Amino acid sequence: MNQQGKVWKFGNDIDTDIIIAARYLNSSDPVELAKHCMEDGDPTFASKVSAGDVMLAGKNFGCGSSREHAPIAIKAAGVSCVVAKSYARIFYRNAFNIGLPIFECPEAVDEINEGDVITVDAASGAIVNQTSGKHYQAVPIPDFMRQIIDAGGLISYVKGRVKQDV
Repeated sequence: MNQQGKVWKFGNDIDTDIIIAARYLNSSDPVELAKHCMEDGDPTFASKVSAGDVMLAGKNFGCGSSREHAPIAIKAAGVSCVVAKSYARIFYRNAFNIGLPIFECPEAVDEINEGDVITVDAASGAIVNQTSGKHYQAVPIPDFMRQIIDAGGLISYVKGRVKQDV
């Protein structure tokens, strides 16, 4: 599963309130959440991001509350994956639960510029900056977690497994 897209870059300690502000939590509609993704960090992000684009961020991405709305908003905005230096633990789990691929690769975050086009291979963790030609190595997503992502998230994965067992 390769992800390729334009890079949108954010800093350290991007919390879930920046990803999707609390004032929008009265909705769980992914389309509605996508309209406000990153609004408090970059008010124009949702109108500029395109399907397949990639987010890069510093350390502790997704800190703050445990709301699943944050990775849902990112995925629904069209972001194909997130590459960060590190993640808040609950965001890490929520991302996989809703089927958003995430990768840790500090070197890539340090060297890749906003606007570059990168390719990320979930199976190997290889990241290629198509703009500069540089290669990076992220921790690959384990097979069982890739199956969850491929199914569209944990609920879809479990439903598919139950159907197989019936």
